[in-house]
Amino acid sequence: MKILNAKQIGQADKATIKNEPISSLDLMERAAYGCFKWIQGQNIDDKQIHVFCGMGNNGGDGLVIARYLYKEEYMTGTYIVHFSDNMSDNFISNYKRAEEVGIYPGSIHSTDDFPVIHEGDIVIDAIFGIGLNKPPKGIAKKVIQHINASGATVYSIDVPSGLYIDKPLEKNQAVIQANVSLTFQTPKLAFLLPESGKYINKFVLLNIGLDKDFIDKIPTNYHYTTASTVSQFYRIRKRFSHKGNFGHALIIGGSYGKIGAAVLASKAALKIGSGLVTAYIPKCGYTILQTAIPEVMVEVDAEDQLEFFNFKVKPTVIGLGIGMGTSDKTSKALGKFLKNNDIPLVIDADGLNILSNNKEFLDYLPENTILTPHPRELERLIGKWKNDYEKLEKIKKFSKHYKCIVVVKGAHTLVVQNDKFYFNSSGNQALATAGTGDVLTGIITGLLAQSYAPLEACLFGVYAHGETVEYAVPYGNYETFIASDIIRFLPETLIGIVNMEDDPTNSLNDFLDIDDDFPDDYFFDDDEEPPF
Repeated sequence: MKILNAKQIGQADKATIKNEPISSLDLMERAAYGCFKWIQGQNIDDKQIHVFCGMGNNGGDGLVIARYLYKEEYMTGTYIVHFSDNMSDNFISNYKRAEEVGIYPGSIHSTDDFPVIHEGDIVIDAIFGIGLNKPPKGIAKKVIQHINASGATVYSIDVPSGLYIDKPLEKNQAVIQANVSLTFQTPKLAFLLPESGKYINKFVLLNIGLDKDFIDKIPTNYHYTTASTVSQFYRIRKRFSHKGNFGHALIIGGSYGKIGAAVLASKAALKIGSGLVTAYIPKCGYTILQTAIPEVMVEVDAEDQLEFFNFKVKPTVIGLGIGMGTSDKTSKALGKFLKNNDIPLVIDADGLNILSNNKEFLDYLPENTILTPHPRELERLIGKWKNDYEKLEKIKKFSKHYKCIVVVKGAHTLVVQNDKFYFNSSGNQALATAGTGDVLTGIITGLLAQSYAPLEACLFGVYAHGETVEYAVPYGNYETFIASDIIRFLPETLIGIVNMEDDPTNSLNDFLDIDDDFPDDYFFDDDEEPPF
């Protein structure tokens, strides 16, 4: 799924208006009604609802939502935040429609006009949309601060007011802290970056029927990886296949006290489908690994750490670095190995730390080597960054310079190849536990062994890795999830991916229920009476 910037979304709106065809006012009605239907499903019957509207098109969305809430007799107060003398045409039209059905919004010019918001109330935030290009000031800033301090549940329309969707925030910028953002058609880049996390607790994608053909043609370097994305990569095994058809993964890692990392990575490589798996570890881990995973072959190095990298097998791909340590002997041996190696690599953990301490080793990496850092490991590789957008630029330059793929682990694990960015949609905070990164290394290595293309292996592996928590943690008990559970639930995950054909957006039919309860005459001209 494409991630579009503000300009591109505006272009998609215009293309839809032209090609469907549909008026901009009716497109707003459709989008806002989708928001209303979602909100209506959130157990709001006994809640006081406050709808805060700006004076542009986002405010117009809010007025449409307020109108539907009024029709259904929810306890609703509607307010216009007068931060400007300029009003959009669609806002004016929907203001008139609101008055025609008996809604007379309150005007907020100063703090004296603020409504009392109680903890437990619901706030619908429709003050600013994706077109915001400067920080909220004056009364708009104070309203945002008032809402954030209220303790109410906040639903933001399209984007939390005050948030830029594709550039860094300014210092102390006022932004709504939304519980849920009901965003239209595509994810927004800002939603997927750590610095925006406190404003985006959760977002819901609402498919509002923007012109699909036009969106398909829009060029973008930013993508959102979903089940429908990765299901096309899955390779069904032929009847007469044998283990030799699915490669030989070599896992290099472990040190005294950290053999578990090699166990997890080796088992994951085997479980994802590698035909053969060999673990190359220190001698001290031999009995542990042979006992833990009898299906995996073992070769050994020095007693307590890796010093030689003199394995005898001829692998298809190598995953290395997990639990390896960064001693001088291990570092020197790794450098010598990398200088003479041409086998595809996946490098994680201490392998990355050794690269960071010996930057000349980076020049030895084969093309399309996959590096899988967490944020601190990434910082050691590429240097510090001022904000998430600068971080993306630095990763891009690093990937292009070393012709490698970078997998940045996190809430929306990011895969970067050259100037292409792929944000993952699966997973949750259950993955924030020891060993999950080792498992990811094994999964990606095992996919590469089966001749998946490097980018495919990363996208498929990252998505499957994250999706396991959907099966393992159905009730939100994140604390009980451990890395081994990823391997345990891989079968269910793969079945789910293979059978996945749906769009990750919530379709119009899901929320608008057009055939049953959507008003037949919900589109109406400016000179017509509303349908209710």
